[in-house]
Amino acid sequence: MTVPAPVGAPPLAAAPDPMAMLRTRSYVQLLVLAAVLGVPVSAVAYAFLKVVAVLQHWSFASLPSELGFHGTPAWWPLPVLGLAGILVSLAITFLPGRGGHSPADGFHAGGTPDPHDLPGVVLAALATLSLGVVLGPEAPLIAIGGTLGVIAVKLAKKDAPPAAATVMAAAGSFAAISTLFGSPLAGGFLLMEAAGFGGPVLGLVLVPGLLAAGIGTLCFIGLNSLTGWGTFSLGIPGLPPFHHPTIAMFGWAIVIGLAASVLGTGVRLLGLVVRPPVEKRIFLLMPLVGLAVAGLAVGFSEATGKSASEVLFSGQNTLPGLVEHAAGWSVGALVLLVVCKAIAYGLSLSSFRGGPVFPSLFIGAAGGIAASHLAGLSLVPAVGMGIGAMSTVMLKLPLTSTLLATLLLYSDGLDVMPLVIVAVVVAYATTAWLPQTPTELREARRTAESATSGGGDASAPPSAAAPGAAPGAAAPETDG
Repeated sequence: MTVPAPVGAPPLAAAPDPMAMLRTRSYVQLLVLAAVLGVPVSAVAYAFLKVVAVLQHWSFASLPSELGFHGTPAWWPLPVLGLAGILVSLAITFLPGRGGHSPADGFHAGGTPDPHDLPGVVLAALATLSLGVVLGPEAPLIAIGGTLGVIAVKLAKKDAPPAAATVMAAAGSFAAISTLFGSPLAGGFLLMEAAGFGGPVLGLVLVPGLLAAGIGTLCFIGLNSLTGWGTFSLGIPGLPPFHHPTIAMFGWAIVIGLAASVLGTGVRLLGLVVRPPVEKRIFLLMPLVGLAVAGLAVGFSEATGKSASEVLFSGQNTLPGLVEHAAGWSVGALVLLVVCKAIAYGLSLSSFRGGPVFPSLFIGAAGGIAASHLAGLSLVPAVGMGIGAMSTVMLKLPLTSTLLATLLLYSDGLDVMPLVIVAVVVAYATTAWLPQTPTELREARRTAESATSGGGDASAPPSAAAPGAAPGAAAPETDG
């Protein structure tokens, strides 16, 4: 699905008096429509997440048994991930919207989606998420919610202005993403920061969005009560109590922020380097990318005796168990998990369709657990700092990353927040100085080689889009 420019439509941005718009009859009608919209959006999002969960279990547990295997064979991820590459390449090539935006370009939100693109987005996402690719469900949920919002406006009033469709698309996205994060607040933060809402637009879009998300969350709770399927929400239960930060922990926050900036930048560059050749020979190379992801999972499982699912999937479902059973992991196994998951994440970003949020949370948590063995650092703050720093690098959303780390840690979140903030700020600032595209990386290498050989001015910026450009700036090219 092609994502338009961030929300900032002239009819809203040019409004001289936002409070006057709030008092208009048309805005009240939008609020009513947003409240009604929250119900079907939350129901569809709930059904989508349930279908993904059922297909995941069938693909990796039920199907091997039905084929006569006693348990899931160690090599099983190989054909499943190869099939994922075939199915997603078909959706990208033959369905409108190319299956949604490429996750290698970062997290996208805002704009007015085209309803014609939705089938391709949903099918590509189902193949990606259900068959073990290392991406999350947030991108297709945003597309589903936004598209239902646009359809609702068209059904309510065919001649509605573009601004109304923009607001309702945002409201639908709010409602859909809130079902995933279990909180309208977290979903609202994510979409507002990603879409760049500001000024008068912020209040005008925020109120219908929060209303739709609130109604949707209530509907989501009701669906859980009726079906017993679960809430699909975030949260790590059973954490040990954390009392207060120490000076040593603030020092480790700087180290974790620096490490996350290097690791996350490497993951993104891997995705951007692999993407161009895959797009040129999509039917041949996408299954090979899937096989490479599966190979990493199989190799990790054989080396550690742990489940291949720790490397596969987004990590949304396995993250709580990873932290709860941290004592059962050796430092070596954790480091290998971070390496394998990070490479699989970068490869998945290059070709498949889904969201980048949950793999970054999982990798940050695994790295934090490994770091908790360092002197002066304990489990809870290490996990919080790892989650916040890694998600900041991958999403370029420091406020949302801080909030997500805080919510994941439940009651310990507020005590850990100062440490998370330090790690997030260090990661965010350091990432701005690192190459963000393959072009910038090549230019940086040329500059370094020139400085080493004495053949050039090492102080000159490598390109017009220097590595120190503001995070989130558009990359001039992403070819390998």
